[in-house]
Amino acid sequence: MIKNALILVFLGLVLISCKCTKTGTVSKLDGTWELNYISGPRIAFDGLYPNKKPTIVFDSKENRVSGNSSCNSYTGKLSVDGNKIDFTQPMAMTKMMCGDGQGEQTYMNTLQKITSYDITDDGKTLNLISGDIAMMRFTKK
Repeated sequence: MIKNALILVFLGLVLISCKCTKTGTVSKLDGTWELNYISGPRIAFDGLYPNKKPTIVFDSKENRVSGNSSCNSYTGKLSVDGNKIDFTQPMAMTKMMCGDGQGEQTYMNTLQKITSYDITDDGKTLNLISGDIAMMRFTKK
């Protein structure tokens, strides 16, 4: 009887610790991140975003992601499971007239391709990854 009780307590602690680790990982995303690298375009980064760099804001408590694509603001549901992340769900977006060329479209299209993320040990750099290729890099603001 005591052995069974100890096993249940142990399993309960393991389950609780697993949940805490997962929540802790997601909460590392929380806050505002500014884009400093994007893969793919043949235009220099500063040419894509001459006036304003895109940002992304994570709020794990509200389960929301939002930000600015260099011109328009966007918001949507945060979908994270471990280090897997999904931006394919529709997001609400403002419709301001932007004169920044291809930057906004490149940012939003690349975001749709992201499948996972990685945060450096110091917590200052966020890499958004498609498959095994880092497509976007952000710095914590």
